[in-house]
Amino acid sequence: QVELVESGGGLVQPGGSLTLSCAASGRSFGWLAMGWFRQAPGKERELVATISATGSSTYQADSVKGRFTISRDNTKRTVYLQMNNLKPEVTAVYYCAASAYASASSRTTDFRSWGQGTQVTVST
Repeated sequence: QVELVESGGGLVQPGGSLTLSCAASGRSFGWLAMGWFRQAPGKERELVATISATGSSTYQADSVKGRFTISRDNTKRTVYLQMNNLKPEVTAVYYCAASAYASASSRTTDFRSWGQGTQVTVST
């Protein structure tokens, strides 16, 4: 079990960039794949990107490929989501989650521990 705390959200203009961070507690962080998810108002939570325990493999949703990059620093027990060329349609609460497994996965059910979320708003 890991505890997760997201940060870095905020208001940004279209075309701008943000980097989200997720700090984890617990010795198991380095053994677990991590993921970022988002939930927009009135919509279901959706997967954005995941990264394996070692950071050697990643998965991105088609909607964010080329604009969002997931990375991690196991020495700092932190996972990041770099978001570039932001558009209003990505406005949502972004959640960090820890998988029960080491491999990067596109299955939401693999993720068992969740942070509280951080709001990202893209608007003029």
